Amino acid sequence: MQIPANIQLLIEKYQSGTATEEELNQLNEWYHSFDDSKVEVTLQINDSEQKLKDRIQTRLLQTIHQEKPVVKRPSRWRAPAVAAAMLIIIGSVYFLLNSKTKSPEVTVKQTAQAAEQSLIRAGGNKAILTLADGSSIVLDTASNGMLSDLGSVKIQKLQNGLLAYTINGKQITENDAAFYNTITTPRGGQYQVTLTDGTKVWLNAASSIRFPVVFSGKERRVQITGEAYFEVAKNKNLPFRVQAAGSEIEVLGTHFNVNAYADEASVKTTLLEGLVKVSASSSKNLSPKFIEPGQQASVDNEGMINVKDQADVEEAVAWKNGRFQFKSTDIRSILRQLSRWYDVDVVYQGNVNLHFTGLLSRNEPVDTIFKKLELTGAIHFKTEGKTIIVSP
Repeated sequence: MQIPANIQLLIEKYQSGTATEEELNQLNEWYHSFDDSKVEVTLQINDSEQKLKDRIQTRLLQTIHQEKPVVKRPSRWRAPAVAAAMLIIIGSVYFLLNSKTKSPEVTVKQTAQAAEQSLIRAGGNKAILTLADGSSIVLDTASNGMLSDLGSVKIQKLQNGLLAYTINGKQITENDAAFYNTITTPRGGQYQVTLTDGTKVWLNAASSIRFPVVFSGKERRVQITGEAYFEVAKNKNLPFRVQAAGSEIEVLGTHFNVNAYADEASVKTTLLEGLVKVSASSSKNLSPKFIEPGQQASVDNEGMINVKDQADVEEAVAWKNGRFQFKSTDIRSILRQLSRWYDVDVVYQGNVNLHFTGLLSRNEPVDTIFKKLELTGAIHFKTEGKTIIVSP
């Protein structure tokens, strides 16, 4: 479907601020003759601004062509921000974003915004190790080499930043709380540790793991908050158990991801390899669920366990591989992830209800990600220090 010449003229009048109220009503009526609410824009890591603009326009025009126009009664003209968003999507994006002439006021605003955004950087390897005696070590600033020597247990920071525990002889009773350590990542941080049994653990931002420095007894038990990816060392005699919020995950040896952030609706366990048993800690009356590779178990606040057969495994572990990956993901869920990784607070002004599909690098500056999302024309971001204000 081509944009009619008279509509294009109305768009240009709107841009210049010369459109009359009657012309705005005509433009509004034309806009409401099709439904663009289901248009989904795919974002990719290497998208240039021009490529993304082309994809947005192509996708929307395909949607317009597929929809049968429905004549609707003229409704009240939407707020300027929403109207502008509509115009940007439909075609005037080229005019608005490729204009070579910018007023001094715009330049000053952009410079100020750039200064604000320079305070916001992508996360990296950051964590604090709390030892059994209560002392703590900032891992991202600690030098490589021996961090702690407890006699039978040595803690080393390797050249790649990995934290490794090794055993040298004497066993330590697991129930002795004096020998539990905790690793905590801040917002904007991540870390990897190899436990004494050989299990590898990756911690996402704003997460923690509490574990015994030596596993003994009849099980290997750890506690986490936030999100962690596990590659559990196989040991059929010592099952590995993860306590996460209201759920418990039991394995012998497997690869899986646990998302247990407090601000998410449920605890999600996604299995990549092996077999996992998921139980709800708050409900002893419900039977545990076994999940297989490719499945995802969700435990909600009521203790109900739901199993998704064809989970998006790549999306679940994208963070571990340095990416954000979305599949029809709502914007609030996306911004929760960005908030943790870039260590920012998000404030909403107005009703924001969008879904995105795409792949983005976690190394990108946050303003680059915001620009890509803003090219849809349906959302806007304003940076004030380390607070992001989101509006339609």
